[in-house]
Amino acid sequence: MATINLSKGGFTRRVANIELSPNDWKFLGDRPALIDFHAKWCGPCKRLSPIIDELAEDFNGKVDVYKVNVDDEPELANYFNIRTVPTLVFVPMNDMPKLVSGAYPKQEIAHAIDTLLLK
Repeated sequence: MATINLSKGGFTRRVANIELSPNDWKFLGDRPALIDFHAKWCGPCKRLSPIIDELAEDFNGKVDVYKVNVDDEPELANYFNIRTVPTLVFVPMNDMPKLVSGAYPKQEIAHAIDTLLLK
């Protein structure tokens, strides 16, 4: 499955309804998720983007992989207090999201998916 570009509406339907419960995290997904917060002008984001696409294929059916453009969706970036891009948000099924800033190699992100989302 390819990555899905999320708008606020898609986020509200697929990940968490931040309008209904802005201060109470309740994940709505059917499987864990990885969210890549990025910007078009960001060099490291451009290098990370194909890696995120590959991971979406590698973990197809196990993890949903989303992308959020912080310039198009500032409310989502503010919700997670994103201050730098790229930032990856690992969303486990029954725990709070975990954020990691920076462009990491594919192997490190895959290891994080295995340990944070598929444990």
